[in-house]
Amino acid sequence: MSSSTARDRGSARVRPDRRAALVSATVGTVAAGMVLALATAASAGTTLATSAAEKGRYFGTAVAANKLSDSTYVGILNREFNMVTPENEMKWDATEPSQGQFTYTSADRIVSHAQANGMRVRGHALAWHSQQPGWAQNLSGSALRSAMVNHVTQVATHYKGKIHSWDVVNEAFADGGNGARRDSNLQRTGNDWIEVAFRAARTADPSAKLCYNDYNTDGQNAKSNAVYAMVSDFKARGVPIDCVGFQSHFNSASPVPGDYQANLQRFANLGLDVQITELDIEGSGTAQANSYATVVRACLAVSRCTGISVWGIRDTDSWRASGTPLLFDGNGNKKAAYTATLDALNSGTPIPTTPPPTTPPPTTPPPTTPPPGAGCTASLSLQTWTGGFVATVRVTAGSSGTNGWAATVTLPSGTAVTNAWNAQSSGTTGTVRFANVAYNGRLTAGQSTEFGFQGVGTPPAGTPSCTAS
Repeated sequence: MSSSTARDRGSARVRPDRRAALVSATVGTVAAGMVLALATAASAGTTLATSAAEKGRYFGTAVAANKLSDSTYVGILNREFNMVTPENEMKWDATEPSQGQFTYTSADRIVSHAQANGMRVRGHALAWHSQQPGWAQNLSGSALRSAMVNHVTQVATHYKGKIHSWDVVNEAFADGGNGARRDSNLQRTGNDWIEVAFRAARTADPSAKLCYNDYNTDGQNAKSNAVYAMVSDFKARGVPIDCVGFQSHFNSASPVPGDYQANLQRFANLGLDVQITELDIEGSGTAQANSYATVVRACLAVSRCTGISVWGIRDTDSWRASGTPLLFDGNGNKKAAYTATLDALNSGTPIPTTPPPTTPPPTTPPPTTPPPGAGCTASLSLQTWTGGFVATVRVTAGSSGTNGWAATVTLPSGTAVTNAWNAQSSGTTGTVRFANVAYNGRLTAGQSTEFGFQGVGTPPAGTPSCTAS
């Protein structure tokens, strides 16, 4: 969050859930899950959702499952927002209260409401130092690393295909002037833990955008520079990351920084989407309204700023309600900040549907590497730490395609598989056979799929063998 005087993210404080969903209501007949249609520049949306959609973006909010029985709350939610973020319902303590036992009732309620009302969902958050269940707080080292990978895998798999963007890792950098990582039990499993979490999330939910999310990174400073360096490295090495979330919690002691737009742009220039994920601005009247308008204009000026989510609906729903930081008062009435936000959205320029071509497209696509012969091939990539590893195996079909496949990996002595995903494993030590599951066995010629497994001990070497049926 933005101001250490107003908040301490390391405390035991529980914030409301943050989910916003894309509403395709009003102008046109855009179905849920389709790309947002862009309206003409002359049109003016009458709600936050429709106006943002006209600019090719979303406008979302954090949602608490226990407030979905409040008719005023739900009325505003359904009218004004087209993206939802569960406030707490998808966090580790809520989804896996006991190790290996997952519960999704409250989170599923939010997702179902979003889907029924044409909204999209931001998943928040798969791995975070805070709001861990007690059993996870008591783990360390390879046991904690294994538990984290399993948690990311299970939760992302449960919501596969239903999530627009995942906050895969939340708030991993410390406040202060040196840009260091936050000291946490997850960080102490090894500096590669963030990368491992992103790779596990990509394997589990390949279609979702994967984001890193943090606070006090809204302008250029030591913390945002450290995040920038990390995501630059990820992009250079092919670590799966699609977006960076800027929480944007502001107040008089920590206002919208003067380089806010420039900071968003420098991350976008890396080839990443940027999202304003938890916006709230303490204050009232003209000053608050002007600050909201500044944030909206900054997002609209950055073509890869894909949307804005506020952290709650009414002031009384906010985790810092005394600062009246939201767009609606406690009775659900629109505030001056709402009007300023809508006006700023309506004055923005839509993103072009298709960027202008820079070079004529080739008449014949460039040749690609021909698929292997009949059967299949497999390749192995590894993320390792002391005492353990995560392996990702890519299976590629040969010229005849596959109806099913099996990959065999030989493990060193003393090494054991602890869990696997997107494949059925036979055995845990020695020569281990991984076979396709129902949804990834049929591959066309040259098509690939991936599965993964985690292990303890020395990671395997060499190329897995592959057979097709």
